[in-house]
Amino acid sequence: MSQKNETAVLILSLLITIALAGAGIWWLTSRGGIPGGLSPENQTFSKPSTGNSPQSEQQIQQRLSAGKKLLISEKSTTTKESAVQAIASGNYNAAITDLQASLKTNRNDPEALIYLNNARTGDRKSYTIAAAVPIGTDINAAQEILRGVAQAQNEINQKGGINGTPLKVLIANDDNNPEIASQIASAIANNSEILGVIGHFGSDTTLAASKVYQQNQLVAISPTSTSVQLSGVGSNIFRTVPSDRFAANALSRYMLTKLSKQKAAVFFNSASSYSKSLKDEFTTAVYGDGGQIVSEFDFAKGNFNAAESLKSAIAQGAEVIMLASNSATIDQALQVVQVNAKRLPLLAGDGAYSAKTLQIGGAGATDMVLAVPWHILADPQSNFPQTSKQLWDAEVSWRTALAYDAAIALIVGLGRNPTRAGIQQALSASDFSATGASGPIRFLPSGDRNRAVQLVTVKPGNRTSYGYEFVPISGL
Repeated sequence: MSQKNETAVLILSLLITIALAGAGIWWLTSRGGIPGGLSPENQTFSKPSTGNSPQSEQQIQQRLSAGKKLLISEKSTTTKESAVQAIASGNYNAAITDLQASLKTNRNDPEALIYLNNARTGDRKSYTIAAAVPIGTDINAAQEILRGVAQAQNEINQKGGINGTPLKVLIANDDNNPEIASQIASAIANNSEILGVIGHFGSDTTLAASKVYQQNQLVAISPTSTSVQLSGVGSNIFRTVPSDRFAANALSRYMLTKLSKQKAAVFFNSASSYSKSLKDEFTTAVYGDGGQIVSEFDFAKGNFNAAESLKSAIAQGAEVIMLASNSATIDQALQVVQVNAKRLPLLAGDGAYSAKTLQIGGAGATDMVLAVPWHILADPQSNFPQTSKQLWDAEVSWRTALAYDAAIALIVGLGRNPTRAGIQQALSASDFSATGASGPIRFLPSGDRNRAVQLVTVKPGNRTSYGYEFVPISGL
């Protein structure tokens, strides 16, 4: 393909991106999850964060709520708004009635379900955990995580609580900002009622907050942060999502054994701990398996050009393209997908596990292989896909499943010893095991989840409105 034609393809792809992104907004926001457990990443409709850090104590308190204030205003109902006022005044019965009415209108609202369970508990003795999510910058991811937490809370409270004691959840909005997350972690740690934390979202944000949790001996379990930098960062830091090392090893083996290819070019974002971690782990795995990385291309560079980068990769002998993009660079990754036009096989991490990959990548993304933590179709024996769909009236994403697992781990830990130190000891014990959405929950001494990743591929299908879907690869 000539340089002129490559440039034309790139311009056309950008125009298609703009047009299709607008067309897909209604469909993306009208669901609690996307068929196949797909996460609608990068579709953010809440107010952006001001980014001002550090924030005052009052500003931080406005980011925390167990029901006295709304943190998620999108698609809010009048009954939900009145329920918050009722909780603030201590009128729990009115709040319960209003929240039940709100959930009839919007079934897949996790904030409403969490506040409902908190209101049902009222001022009775309870155990409290916090869930830190990026409401201000990625509302969809935040709600996916909260759905997992809300479902676990709802289930244990319906069973009478943890040894008879109900579970309360405090929601925290950190905007996926490391500085804000560190301040929120301090506020949470200083609240002696909070016995454990689920969060945070991005690896950089979790790394910042984890220092505070470790200093205060408070257990935190991230359902979404995969950077290897988190491994062994502290005895109180755990995660239910497998680290990038698991994903990198799976993709490397697939490239060398299934594709029978030896040489790869890697595209990554040097401004993201997750992206750098996946790139480095994949490089190590490929060389360890006898392959070679022939070139690297950084999305963060101001002069990044998908067409020129792909041309260079091919000239250097690349046989496979590995996309180690994060959610912030999914558009650049999809430009590579489009100009590649299926010339070279594509591999990717979970940063590309997005509605945009199906919507924009389309035919060009067909047969792309991604390493993801969980897929709704991969474990037909699990009850979670059915129970979650019944609760939320939608199929859920891997973030919901692994947030559910994080909540279950804390619930089991609370059942063994309902103190901060007791939870840490329980989760660190060699015999610790809990049954989650994605199978047994066990932790390595590093705090990492002892679980393999799932490889999925893009195929034509009708489980989404785009004509393409992610399906599990079996038999590996």
